[in-house]
Amino acid sequence: MFKQMKKIAGALRAPSAEQRELDYLNGSFDRIDLEYRQRQIDRGLFRKGF
Repeated sequence: MFKQMKKIAGALRAPSAEQRELDYLNGSFDRIDLEYRQRQIDRGLFRKGF
């Protein structure tokens, strides 16, 4: 019963900033794109308030 509730709660939870950053970095196509994305993250792309 509680496992099902945890699964549902986990599915409804928004991804953390760290998870969004990791997903963004994993979407890079090459080394240059990866470095560009890393610089954007260092500048606070995902840490700003909405």
